[in-house]
Amino acid sequence: MDTNTKKIVITDHGFANIDPERLVLEKSGFEIVDAQCKTEAELLDATKDAFAIIVQWAPITEKIIRNLENCKLIVRYGIGIDNLDLFAAKEKQIPVCNVPDYCIDEVADHTMSLALTLHRQLPATDQRVRDGVWKIIPPGNVSASRDSLFTTLGFGRIARAVFKRAAAFNFRLASYDPFVSEAEMLQSGVQKLSFEEAISGADILSLHLPLNETTSHIIKKETLKQMKGNAILVNTSRGGLINTVELAQALHENEIGAAGIDVFEQEPLQNDHPILLAPNMLITSHTAWYSKRSIPLLQQYAAEEVLRVINGEPLKNRII
Repeated sequence: MDTNTKKIVITDHGFANIDPERLVLEKSGFEIVDAQCKTEAELLDATKDAFAIIVQWAPITEKIIRNLENCKLIVRYGIGIDNLDLFAAKEKQIPVCNVPDYCIDEVADHTMSLALTLHRQLPATDQRVRDGVWKIIPPGNVSASRDSLFTTLGFGRIARAVFKRAAAFNFRLASYDPFVSEAEMLQSGVQKLSFEEAISGADILSLHLPLNETTSHIIKKETLKQMKGNAILVNTSRGGLINTVELAQALHENEIGAAGIDVFEQEPLQNDHPILLAPNMLITSHTAWYSKRSIPLLQQYAAEEVLRVINGEPLKNRII
């Protein structure tokens, strides 16, 4: 292996430093390049002779992948991989990994926080008190948890962690996931539903799906009209799962009860986005993943995948 191939390129990141990566890879003999690429030209130049690439937000397009000369691995900081051209990587026979196991508890906690806050109508009650109105019942009807159906679209790691939390509050549990059997769901006390049953029957609908051609805008005008009038929608997964303009309209027209959203199709959220003016809307700024523990773990786990390739070991979280 010549010296040009002994380079690990971190294309971009938002971390304070890359010390966790250096700690994992310091004895590998590979140079770690903290490129912080802003343009396609910078990406092309930085990654051309890389042995491995670690990427956070940069678009790793077909053009970038075809330009790679020696790349043996692409790792995405995080769970979603929609900024990577998987088809091009597969065609070039470059393995791709993500890090799906670094913030499970954080996202599950955030999901339940949004769901419970809206279920108990805390924002509306808080505002009513600030407006000088004191009543000992909430602004709207609040069903008991045991009478409410907590439903997820998707039954992956985070959804299962959410269900553990929802079960502690005695919610009834249900999920739609065509790739998981009814028997497997029942082992967790979760009822398997069809997509139509999940949409129409949920009191709380929480999204835990990857973003792809099938799931893009899975929640839209038509879907929202099928939901209960008092249903709560929660999304801590991928922003593109929801048409947020149509969600804003549905909230204005009282087609659903409330929504708690942490992720958006375009981030930062535009200042004039109609969702900001929608009633019964709780917004967080893509913070569900965060804790003091989750950041260094994300960096460490990404670097450990690279180390496995260097050592000729099986990859832990290989996608292709």
